[in-house]
Amino acid sequence: MCDAAGVRPGQRVLDVACGTGAATVAVAMRVAPGGVSVGLDANPEMLAVARRKRADIEWRDGRAESLPFADASFDAVVSQFGLMFFGDRAAALREMWRVLRNGGRLAVAVCDALDRSPGYTAFATLLERLFGERVANAFGAPFALGDPATLLALCTQAGIADATIARHAGAVRFRSIDALVSTERACVWTLGGLLNDAQFDRLLRESQSALRPFVRGDGEVEYAMPALLITAGTV
Repeated sequence: MCDAAGVRPGQRVLDVACGTGAATVAVAMRVAPGGVSVGLDANPEMLAVARRKRADIEWRDGRAESLPFADASFDAVVSQFGLMFFGDRAAALREMWRVLRNGGRLAVAVCDALDRSPGYTAFATLLERLFGERVANAFGAPFALGDPATLLALCTQAGIADATIARHAGAVRFRSIDALVSTERACVWTLGGLLNDAQFDRLLRESQSALRPFVRGDGEVEYAMPALLITAGTV
């Protein structure tokens, strides 16, 4: 993300939907010395975790669709795996573009399509078989923008000219199948609150066979999870 946004020492950089601050911390390391890293998120619990990582970073509570910053406030804006959850995606992109200075760079990452991640495809298929289409569709929400044409249309709607979309290879890893299921259970954007304890117990049992092809010799689970990356620059 830092490379895509051209982040370098001395810059002022905003991380939108920073969550617990993984990308924000990476930005802070890249802009030193003399730069400023700002992380913004609408979830106070995630920001609380982020603040414990780096007290010297400016952590802000706010929504992507209405950024609490003046026009042309940042040399670069990044957003990692947040755009698909925004209520008004075009408005969020328009706001990120608004706060960029002349010559600034934007980099926004989203999950690629579900069918490009074989492990998550198998998990979604299992969810539909066990609990129906509604639950499977909820799990698939993070992959809703996994189409370059859709992303380019959003950029056009937001007034972002000359945006490019690139696919980046990546992998997701969990300590075990149990860890994978527990992680998805805790995710408020997908399965959180949809299944009761008995249903999750059933999901865990059934996952042992459905996800076995992705288990390595040490018991860890690993499979491909590519991302799509929007990049654009102001002039």
